[in-house]
Amino acid sequence: MDEQTLVNALEEQNITLDDEQKKRLARYYEVLVDWNERMNLTAITEKDAVYLKHFYDSLTAAFSFDFKRPLRIVDVGAGAGFPSLPLKICFPEINVTIVDSLNKRITFLNALAEELGLTGVAFHHDRAEQFARKPDHRDQYDVAISRAVARMPVLTELCLPLVKENGMFIAMKAAGAGEELKDAQKAIKLLGGKVENTIDFSLPENGGERSIIHIRKAGSTPKKYPRKPGTPNKEPIL
Repeated sequence: MDEQTLVNALEEQNITLDDEQKKRLARYYEVLVDWNERMNLTAITEKDAVYLKHFYDSLTAAFSFDFKRPLRIVDVGAGAGFPSLPLKICFPEINVTIVDSLNKRITFLNALAEELGLTGVAFHHDRAEQFARKPDHRDQYDVAISRAVARMPVLTELCLPLVKENGMFIAMKAAGAGEELKDAQKAIKLLGGKVENTIDFSLPENGGERSIIHIRKAGSTPKKYPRKPGTPNKEPIL
């Protein structure tokens, strides 16, 4: 997917990029590839592939949810900034917080944000389990979003505690999301969530199957969750 194809595809979803936004995405690609030569940020480095499988894929979250308004968004395990930084570039009114357990990624994200001139962004080197227990972050976000980080029972425990009541947890998944969602039913209910909908679709250019799951924070999350670092992964709520 080249730049113009991305622009056209977003136009079909009523998302219009101005010249500055196009330049920021182009510079994002350049900085990503440059840093990737020194640290492993992504296995996808060819330009058309980055535009499809990182930029376009990240922005599909906006095809079924309104980001055109001030929102506090937390991205759990964003890696090289996906999906929240492409969303921030396209929807500058949102405020983005990224938490990631690897400090090298946080170093990259800080450098990237400075290079792109992004404001309203914050990056935290922390385990999601510890981050979600901090009063400044627990129950504070309109949206928690995560892309390809962990299976749904685990991801639910990491993300839902961060969302304020009536807020949204958006899980961006590849193929097989239906089975993961079945496995996560107990965790979703226990942690105060309610599945609102699931959108299944295919990326253009045979880019693969995707699912986006919207989980509304319908009630409070018990104080004992999330459990200590590593426990959700070793002993998921099933």
